[in-house]
Amino acid sequence: MTTPVRTDAVKGPAAGHPQPYGSFTSYVRARGPVLLRTARSLTPDPNDAEDLLQTALTKTYVAWDRIEDRRALDGYVRRTLVNTRTSQWRKRKVDEFCCEELPEPQAAPAADPAERQTLQDAMWRAVLKLPARQRAMVVLRYYEDLSEARTAELLGVSVGTVKSAVSRALGKLREDPELNVVR
Repeated sequence: MTTPVRTDAVKGPAAGHPQPYGSFTSYVRARGPVLLRTARSLTPDPNDAEDLLQTALTKTYVAWDRIEDRRALDGYVRRTLVNTRTSQWRKRKVDEFCCEELPEPQAAPAADPAERQTLQDAMWRAVLKLPARQRAMVVLRYYEDLSEARTAELLGVSVGTVKSAVSRALGKLREDPELNVVR
């Protein structure tokens, strides 16, 4: 007994699955606005997005006959958009301009040692005007560079006391007329 062969059984994408777009033109007309939105999400300039889409559609047109499953066209074009944009980004040209002078700012001139010494002397005179407890906390915190916790431990006070006393001391230093003149 022989089995009859069915001649209507065709394998491939055409077997019972109609292709949604018969031509490249009909595809671009139907999906162009959606693809343009995708291109605009890849580049900030709307004109560059249009150019990007045109490049991707050109590549799709060249491959149109090789694309078997036309239902996957959007994915193909989106992948082409991303790959094209990545290639453009990698190939971007970095402009260099020759000039006689370097654009970098020149180093600031070194501070005059006499001015620096004058400022240090004024600072010490202002610190010596502070009450002994505040003076000790300022010296330990800023001249000895100790933490608030270590300063509090050495002076036998709480960390909050160190914070508030140092804050008041800095306020007095900011108001010192000798330091305001030196600035």
